[in-house]
Amino acid sequence: MEPDRIYGHHPVREALRGRREVLEVWCTARAGTHFDWLPDSAMVVRGDRLDELAGSPDHQGVVASVAPYPYADAAELLAADRPLLVALDEVTDPHNLGAVARVAEAAGADGLLITRRRSATVTAAVCRASAGAVEHLRIAQVENLADTVIGARRPGLWSYAAVADGGTPPPAIDLSDGTLFVLGAEGRGVRPRVQKACDGSVTIPMRGRVESLNVSTAAAVLLYEAVRQRG
Repeated sequence: MEPDRIYGHHPVREALRGRREVLEVWCTARAGTHFDWLPDSAMVVRGDRLDELAGSPDHQGVVASVAPYPYADAAELLAADRPLLVALDEVTDPHNLGAVARVAEAAGADGLLITRRRSATVTAAVCRASAGAVEHLRIAQVENLADTVIGARRPGLWSYAAVADGGTPPPAIDLSDGTLFVLGAEGRGVRPRVQKACDGSVTIPMRGRVESLNVSTAAAVLLYEAVRQRG
């Protein structure tokens, strides 16, 4: 497979600290003197060359060539002891995927499941939106999310679909055991078959006038309630 290119301060730094191989690093002279974490092998090039390498001017003076993203095994994530997981049901916006990955990694979640089709994948844009969190968070692709949720049912792992109305408020659910939160794309939400596959549904109470939260904000509310209950 062809190498990927990522760009930006946080994505490149976290890739150097993460689990996938970094093949080459390019930087401007200014970045080379400012960022002390850059490897000695980093090649100094002009800014317009970095624009070309990154395919974007938003590289902050740093671009890297990296091995293809190492997706995790979904069955392994689901089989862990008391896992804290998030699944995204056909979320196609790369910025939303990156933001959810950043929240999940910050909360100490054990992994993130995404659908293989009709879903954003881990690209340079997702790496940047996650501030490099994708380099540490284990992300797995699944063919059929509903079947995956059904197949994962076991004592000690409970799945909850995030819905706009009719679900149980997060503090009223015992989230101290293994938990899988399933969130859908904004507008459509979790698909009916996926929601039916879950053990229950959860609704974040809305006190203001807006009707819904961004998917990454919703993920943060749910994950940190689970973290709070786990102590």
